[in-house]
Amino acid sequence: MQQIRAVVASEFDAVNDLIIEQLHSDVGLVENIGHYIVDAGGKRLRPMLALLSAGACGNISDKHIQLAAVIEFIHTATLLHDDVVDVSTLRRGRPTANEKWGSAPSVLVGDFLYSRAFQILVSIGNLNLMGLLSDATNTIAEGEVLQLVRAGDASANREQYFTVIQNKTAVLFAAACCGAAMLSERADYADALYDYGLNLGMAFQLIDDVLDYEGDPESTGKNIGDDLNEGKVTLPLIYAMEQASPAEADLIRHAITEKSMANLTDVVRIVRDTGALDYTRQVAREYSGDALTALVPLRASSHHQALLDLCKLALSRQQ
Repeated sequence: MQQIRAVVASEFDAVNDLIIEQLHSDVGLVENIGHYIVDAGGKRLRPMLALLSAGACGNISDKHIQLAAVIEFIHTATLLHDDVVDVSTLRRGRPTANEKWGSAPSVLVGDFLYSRAFQILVSIGNLNLMGLLSDATNTIAEGEVLQLVRAGDASANREQYFTVIQNKTAVLFAAACCGAAMLSERADYADALYDYGLNLGMAFQLIDDVLDYEGDPESTGKNIGDDLNEGKVTLPLIYAMEQASPAEADLIRHAITEKSMANLTDVVRIVRDTGALDYTRQVAREYSGDALTALVPLRASSHHQALLDLCKLALSRQQ
């Protein structure tokens, strides 16, 4: 990741400076919570995608710096709201904002970040970009509600699962990449970069769901089985139920329905023994391959190569 980030190092620093500047508020609690979650040490992958896509389009302007900050604010707001909905206590190895300050302040600061993002968008002054990101934000919200509605529903199928992860995760990846092309006035690259971001986002989330059952909590900042504890039906569980014995499938269904980690050891064993994690990795590789294919129309450059390298990194990451 460091080598990829180095391609846009100075611009990345400018994004971080802008994020800090735009976190300013006359209300101290807003700044405290905002800085707490923004400074938590995340990968900043989504704003980096905006910068790399801009570079692949030929230039990185001040408006691209603003776009990258907007993307990070939208993402951070979703994290705050996610943790409240999921009653999560740990993120990136630290107590969540809702664990530290409570649910109400976390939700309201999430709202602040959303509104600040759109204030920056207004200052950019590109109506098409505003349309893209307002649609993406609306889709993310729908994905969150869809996931909430289906939590604890052991009958959820693949189609429903892929709809949720596309809405919740992949759409913002796509908007970051396509938005950069819009600002560069490269309409010939916009669709390709949207498809790249969407497929990369799908691969990224699939690996995230693998790590929920085999990741190192020290690296991921999450506990093994967090998704199961929240009743989330992910592809590893869906595949495991398809391949397991009737008794084992029933055990998984019960754990999902009850949102229980009482049989976590058995669930993890079944997921691994049925090859569900290998299968999910294979599906992620297919999406990563589609992301690579989407980049074919772009001219070769260091930024283009970094986008290609991210497809490999998405598959090999451990956090």
